[in-house]
Amino acid sequence: MKKYLAITFWAIYMFFFAIPFPMLMYYNINDEFDINALNDKNPWLALCIVFLSIVIWLIILIGYFQKWILQVFITKRNLEAIKETGVKREAKIINAVKISKPASKLNTYELELLFKNLSDTEITHKTIITDSKPQEHRFETGKKLNLLLNRNSKQLPHFIIATTNAGFNYLGLVLRLLSWIIVIIAVAGYYIYAYKTESQGMGWRFMSFGHPLIICPIVILFYRFLLRFILSKLTGLNDDSVLIKFKGIKTAARLINVSQTGTYINEQPMMRFELEYKDNKQHIHKSSLKKVIGLLELDMTKQKEIEIFYLPENPTQIAFASDLNNIV
Repeated sequence: MKKYLAITFWAIYMFFFAIPFPMLMYYNINDEFDINALNDKNPWLALCIVFLSIVIWLIILIGYFQKWILQVFITKRNLEAIKETGVKREAKIINAVKISKPASKLNTYELELLFKNLSDTEITHKTIITDSKPQEHRFETGKKLNLLLNRNSKQLPHFIIATTNAGFNYLGLVLRLLSWIIVIIAVAGYYIYAYKTESQGMGWRFMSFGHPLIICPIVILFYRFLLRFILSKLTGLNDDSVLIKFKGIKTAARLINVSQTGTYINEQPMMRFELEYKDNKQHIHKSSLKKVIGLLELDMTKQKEIEIFYLPENPTQIAFASDLNNIV
């Protein structure tokens, strides 16, 4: 519960500084518009700023369309492909936590599963599953499930339960589409509103780099990249981490050296680990990984060996085994 409250708080906090705050600042500073000042502004520069703002908003809107709507169809297609070509694995439930509310019609569980990946290396993975047949008690600690792993480990979903059937939640899809349309209408409406209230018959000359029409989308894009950056630095994971987890081979790497990078995130130092390890062909490799180290992880810097995963087709791509457990 605390986790969802924290996520909600930060979502509202970031939304305020992305949308309402730039508007409040802009209109408090520019509460009176001077026609003479508008006349002195370069109309071509203003049009370039308008064009730039439209491009940035289009990037955001296309991204939302892909994430909210298009991804639904992609996921269904991937599910059907996994049903046909997926790799069969048996998974053991090592932990099951019921997270649905008592009044819910269906039970929802957070499961921690133990199974072999595409390279026959045992991994643990957390997933959330809604039980449509609670009377069968399928999702209890100690029980086993049949999985189908996605051969393309970079695609979602990474795996499915063998009995899964692909289908659409049409109500959810309609709500997503309506939400996307509302965002488009809100953005387009604000362009119209700003033009009618600020142009003073001088066209788009009022447009500047400080206008909310360009500040707001820039802040939203900044948040997107900032969250990715922070998540990658805190967990030590990168874009290839999922691929390494589901296709990689686990081995023990010798810790050669640990040094500080000089970077701190939340007052926690980022460390560089110099590692040496052998692949499945007995070839020796040396590589390094960066990771933000908290107080509870300081012992990691003193270990002689650390478990890592590496890709068999590219052994220089590695990740800490402990970090890969954070992927859900």
